[in-house]
Amino acid sequence: MADCAVVELLIARNPDPDSALPYLLRVPLGDEGLVFRTKGTWPRTSALYCHPVPAAEWPTEPEIVERVPLRSCARRGAAIDVVADRAREQRSQIVFTRGRGREMVFWQSPRTRKQARPDVRLPTARASGIAELEIVVDAHERYAYRFAGKPVRTLSRGLACGDYAVTSGADADAKLVAAVERKSLPDLVSSLISGRLRFALGELATLPRAAVVVEDRYSQVFTLDRVRPAVVADGLAELQVRWPMIPIVFCETRALAEEWTYRYLAAASTWAESESAAIGRIGLTPGVDGVLDAPHAPAPSTAQVRAWARANGIEVPERGRLRPQVHQAWRQAHQH
Repeated sequence: MADCAVVELLIARNPDPDSALPYLLRVPLGDEGLVFRTKGTWPRTSALYCHPVPAAEWPTEPEIVERVPLRSCARRGAAIDVVADRAREQRSQIVFTRGRGREMVFWQSPRTRKQARPDVRLPTARASGIAELEIVVDAHERYAYRFAGKPVRTLSRGLACGDYAVTSGADADAKLVAAVERKSLPDLVSSLISGRLRFALGELATLPRAAVVVEDRYSQVFTLDRVRPAVVADGLAELQVRWPMIPIVFCETRALAEEWTYRYLAAASTWAESESAAIGRIGLTPGVDGVLDAPHAPAPSTAQVRAWARANGIEVPERGRLRPQVHQAWRQAHQH
């Protein structure tokens, strides 16, 4: 049996004597690997700044300082997770972020993680530091969340799946990147028993990110009297195994479910921006769950386009269909 090739993280001396970054880091990702200039051999006491360079800058005969065998090396959104095959100093991340108004790359470990997020504040009142989050609310959602007291602007559109969603990109070319399906416990149980929940998760799985939020405690499942609790518990477990990327989150109350939905969608919105930027910087093809593979965001309703047209001095009829030129004018006005 042939031996499997060992995947290694390589660290070599930078042959450029004028560089302030004395080491070259080669990450085994992509066809040629990713090469960075950096100032250390591992982020032990502080996060290490990394300067991306072309793969051709890796020397033909490098002066290797350290070879780190890896158990895994994979891109996760705007970061590359690196797991070393050794007893200590196993985990690290190469993070693509923004700092001081420009794009930056840092190599961080769990100990130094906080130092690798310049200009990024932990969420307090505003989720993910977003000044105003636009949330698309399904036009058929009854008693929708109002997100009172939150910096949120809601937009009513017909969503193909989910009840609340966020988009990425210009209005005319926006992508639907994340959605949350809201359920009360009775609705969750009835949709599970009827099979509707299975189809709903299948539709949510077409999005890069999605979740189901339940306005009750998981313990309440075992107090049901009109259906066997074990049937519901087993059904939920089976759905989570089938669709592991779509969490079913029990949030105890409606207020907490609304809070969780707001923060989840804010985090997804931030992820979508960093994901798209990281794909371009890393130079990799996005995976099936990437932002570039997301479906288009729902188009505005005829009533919304009609209202926009009137506000912009375009004559439209009181009722009925709008001329194709009106819809085209809306798309052109909302392209960046």
